[in-house]
Amino acid sequence: MTDRAGRRRARRLAIGTAVVLALAGMNGPWVYRFSTEKYHDYKINRPEYKAENGKWEVVNFPEEYRQNTIHAALLHTGKVLLVAGSGNNADNFDAKKFDTRVWDPVKGTIKKIPTPADLFCTGHTQLANGNLLIAGGTKRYEKLKGDVTKAGGLMVVHNENPDKPITLPAGTKFTGKENGKTFVSKDPVVVERATKVFDKATGAFLRNEPGLGRIYVEAQKKGAKYETGTQDNYRVQGLAGADSRNTYGIAEKIALDKKDFQGIRDAYEFDPVAEKYIKVDPMNEARWYPTLTTMSDGRILSLSGLDEIGQLVPGKNEVYDPKTKKWTYTTHTRQFPTYPAISLMQNGEMFYSGANAGYGPDDVGRDPGVWDVATNKFTKLKGLSDPNMLETAGTVLLPPAQDEKYMVIGGGGVGESRLSSKKTRVIDLLADDPEFTDGPSLEKGTRYPQYSILPDDTVMISGGSEDYRGRGDSNILQARMYDAKTGRMNRVADPLVGRNYHSGSILLPDGRVMFFGSDSLYADKANTKPGKFEQRIEIYTPPYLYRDAQPSLSGGPQTIARGASGTFTSQHTSTITSARLIRPSASTHVTDVDQRSIALDLKKTKDSITVTVPKNRNLVESGWYMLFVTDDQGTPSKAQWVKVP
Repeated sequence: MTDRAGRRRARRLAIGTAVVLALAGMNGPWVYRFSTEKYHDYKINRPEYKAENGKWEVVNFPEEYRQNTIHAALLHTGKVLLVAGSGNNADNFDAKKFDTRVWDPVKGTIKKIPTPADLFCTGHTQLANGNLLIAGGTKRYEKLKGDVTKAGGLMVVHNENPDKPITLPAGTKFTGKENGKTFVSKDPVVVERATKVFDKATGAFLRNEPGLGRIYVEAQKKGAKYETGTQDNYRVQGLAGADSRNTYGIAEKIALDKKDFQGIRDAYEFDPVAEKYIKVDPMNEARWYPTLTTMSDGRILSLSGLDEIGQLVPGKNEVYDPKTKKWTYTTHTRQFPTYPAISLMQNGEMFYSGANAGYGPDDVGRDPGVWDVATNKFTKLKGLSDPNMLETAGTVLLPPAQDEKYMVIGGGGVGESRLSSKKTRVIDLLADDPEFTDGPSLEKGTRYPQYSILPDDTVMISGGSEDYRGRGDSNILQARMYDAKTGRMNRVADPLVGRNYHSGSILLPDGRVMFFGSDSLYADKANTKPGKFEQRIEIYTPPYLYRDAQPSLSGGPQTIARGASGTFTSQHTSTITSARLIRPSASTHVTDVDQRSIALDLKKTKDSITVTVPKNRNLVESGWYMLFVTDDQGTPSKAQWVKVP
């Protein structure tokens, strides 16, 4: 019986093997892929693999809550603000369908927030009171040549009356004196009064310097016959008397050429507790793709952007005072490309890495340097490799912030260039003669890298693409961890989702990292199918959360002033070795000037730790921070929220 049973089992095994071999012969590639995927899935879920490389997980929101996330910011409530505006979708823009969500990554809840304007490609930064300042956005979508049906362009309105400004409503008509063609303004414009100019030596009156206003005008009808090719003076219809003599327009070419995106002046504070937008005074300049960053005195600097006629704002930067909720121009002008990577240094000056996110001449405002906003002195910095590939590069203040070392990550050529850089470049701004040196290289040229500072003084660098907007199926499914202490970069687990343009990452209070967005131009290698916006969120759990248990941290004050101390309870004080204040991120377009990790002095007792906040207000900007402590294995606690007043 036993021998017969054994022979039957052997015969069944032989038949089964033959069937598998036959199937493999017919479906070899499928069998190979299936087995490879199974093994890969097994490998990345092994505890020892996760403890070395971490793990990625995709978060799929219910369909009614999915959006084209362009901007994300961590709020001091622990929730994440996700802003799409029109989401780079012209149909949404035309329908005034503007989108904002608040997501709780702990509870998994999502809430829709009424959005007051198209905050697509706005600027934002964290404020001292815990609100998020949001300024700028989209007034009009770009139109490519061939899609423009009505001739349009810039009209510069002159007011030669020194006694009063003049306001022209939307719909004002301008008729050329030479060409006889009439164009209509799309928005209202206020033209300031003329300035009287006197001879400095004699005091004699010389002339009136006219006030100027810029406005976009458009032909009344479609067609090429309404284009103009030369400069002309334009009479303003509807004015009478002295106003008609003192007010006129001058325009260069008004044509059917490509029209760029146009910005808005609107500004809001988002209140994380009430979870709503609060309107504040608008900026003086319309801006699309601006950078907002905190200055030494706590006011917010707004830089660059495309204006209401789609031209780069000509160096007219301005500041927001959180106390008065009003904007004023800076004393001097300085021009930068859009979304310039600029942040506050410990001496109160501003560091500009040269990185930016994409509009502006290739020879204006591209050099990295240190900028004194008050005097407008700009000291160029040398040694930067691949200086022609700084568009779509990332810039991060390496931890701890006291060391004042910055890293510039990857980048690409200006505009739709195919050039991309593998370089990372590091600069020590505390050195006697600061100069960029190359850090460890990436495997591939990388535009749009996502990057987040972690509590253990590492920087998570992930994703991006080799070509403009992932063109040619060039997304990079790789992630690396840069150790700021050793200068080494190690490969970790590969992300599951490719991410390029309109993507970013946010450190969460539990030590994980959230990744959002991606807006590929095409969906295939041959660049024949239009791309689809990536709406999935991805969460990366770093290796440190797969090792020992997280050290506990509780109690303590919610507010600690600069130079003051706070005491917190912990059951693991014997193993805790460091404490960090990490400023919450506000990320978009490879630009996140808010995040920084500040080392705190640390004293321990048997069951408590006492941390002391540095005194330098340029190092420790006012506002909310995540307080992490980390043990001798590099494992961080969950964050406690602390406000620096």
